[in-house]
Amino acid sequence: MLQTLRSSAKYIFWFIALAFIGGFLLYETSGLIGAGGVTATTPIAKVNGTDITYNVWLASYQNQVQAASERQGRALSLDEIERVKEEAYNQLVSEVLLEQEYKRRGITVTDDEIRQAALYLPPPQLMQNPELQTEGQFDPDKYQRLLKSPTARQSGLLVNLENYYRSELPKQKLFEQIATDVYVTDSRLWGIWQDSHDSARVSYVALRPETVTDSVVVTDEEIRAYFEKHRKQFDRPGRAAVSVVAVPRVVTAADTAAVRDRLLKLRDEIVSGARTFEDVAKEASSDSASAVEGGALGTGVRGRFVPDFERAAYALKPGQVSEPVLTQFGYHIIKVDKRAGDSLTLRHILLRVQQSDSSAVAVDRMADSLWAQVGGGDKKGTRFDSVARKFGLPVSRLVAFEGEALSQGGRPVPSVSAWAFTAQAGEISDLIDSDDAYYLARLDTLVPGGEPKLEVVRADVRRAVSREKKVEKLVPRAREIATAAAATSLESAATAKGVMMSPSPWFNRIMFVPGIGQFNEAIGAAFSLPVGAVSAPIVTRTGVFIIRVDERRNASRPDWEAQKAQQRQQLMQGLRQQRVQLFIENLRKAANIDDLRKEFEARARENVPVETE
Repeated sequence: MLQTLRSSAKYIFWFIALAFIGGFLLYETSGLIGAGGVTATTPIAKVNGTDITYNVWLASYQNQVQAASERQGRALSLDEIERVKEEAYNQLVSEVLLEQEYKRRGITVTDDEIRQAALYLPPPQLMQNPELQTEGQFDPDKYQRLLKSPTARQSGLLVNLENYYRSELPKQKLFEQIATDVYVTDSRLWGIWQDSHDSARVSYVALRPETVTDSVVVTDEEIRAYFEKHRKQFDRPGRAAVSVVAVPRVVTAADTAAVRDRLLKLRDEIVSGARTFEDVAKEASSDSASAVEGGALGTGVRGRFVPDFERAAYALKPGQVSEPVLTQFGYHIIKVDKRAGDSLTLRHILLRVQQSDSSAVAVDRMADSLWAQVGGGDKKGTRFDSVARKFGLPVSRLVAFEGEALSQGGRPVPSVSAWAFTAQAGEISDLIDSDDAYYLARLDTLVPGGEPKLEVVRADVRRAVSREKKVEKLVPRAREIATAAAATSLESAATAKGVMMSPSPWFNRIMFVPGIGQFNEAIGAAFSLPVGAVSAPIVTRTGVFIIRVDERRNASRPDWEAQKAQQRQQLMQGLRQQRVQLFIENLRKAANIDDLRKEFEARARENVPVETE
């Protein structure tokens, strides 16, 4: 059987993802140290003494980058690649930890178990493959025919299935051992149901620390004590100060008209019957995610799309194809497949509005010239500003944070952040190509992340202590209001004390309530006080509250009983996943993990060659 299941190339893509994703948690890490020669088998991490080598990590993240690029229909930015590299590293660490746990527990799988799983428990990705479905449902007969086909024997499906189940079956056995005893009682289910279905409406007075005008004295001892108690709160990511120049891709009115004309021609082909909407979408649409499905956007109600698109869609009859519709994404033509009340099933073809070839060539030349004059050989970036002025291009001074994409005025600046944390001060980036511009960056300064010293965050700590003290100052005034409200009414007390009373909307225990917040003492009081009662002062992080419960509605027990079985199944599934996640997290906390990537990358920047053979 394992020799008859070698699969077709069109199914291999599923296993690129399966081999490296496998349902594991991804965890945040950073750092790297290393020693000795840098080769393909140099470890980039050690997990309880087990090496993760450079070539294994490289193959892992390159496969994931390729899979992500295929899914999105484009090359990934450096920021996206960095995220994938981090995910690949963490997955490899988790895999090593789990392999060690299998050995400790004596967990193994047999060839027969693999054969049975491959025959009767196909991976979810294969079950979702349209070629293995009939009328939208997975067809076991088609799957069995695939396994027995010459294509399967010749091109590798069997090997991938075998590798997949050799990895997945031990996980399943381990996770069954970890989570098999998870059970949720009726009382807990009812409590969870009440949290989301009990509701209350309150009136409240909120005294905010921002209104305290008295000076607050904060001593050095208080600052040190607060910092020691809340040290993790002041952790900072790495920060890179960068100078960025953009060579914009300016789209002219002629460019816009040309895109619209092209879309009109495609529409004519569809309306005339020369080609189907689906075929044109697959070939021409810039929306790669829907293009592979013939432009399908699924079924939904109003509010799914931007207003201009939605207005045009709801004006159509089923089967009708719209005129070109302009949105911030480009020009669309829309076809409604089906309409049921306020629900639409529709497709679209998108053409992005881009520069004409002649305009693009001019921008390309300008960007190349800028790079030639700024980049090569200028190790300290001294010509960056003067050359930018020569080209009439403004220089933006921006701050990038490690692990986050850089943005300017709410618009992303791709790849600069990821590059900055691999560069040295004064270094100039390569030209970064994006849809809206070419970007060129210089790294000005780099501040490593981590736990800062008190001197660095002293001002932030002082503000936090000051805020707490101001909240404390509000308590006596809140007590006066609460006492007066108990004797008269909350409205009268608020008016007499010159403060505002506000009504809340209906809310449950888990909602964010404007003006009050979420998961705080004031929310709890709304469900514990009697209706009509006024609370004593309630101190929260954001201020001091006095509340009165105006109305409360209790959850319906018959409604809960009707859905209890489904609720239990969903909750138990979630709790089992949490149990597994916590188990893996604890494995990681207990492990001796040496993350050696930073030093490895530093050696690469110093031009130490990495031998691959």
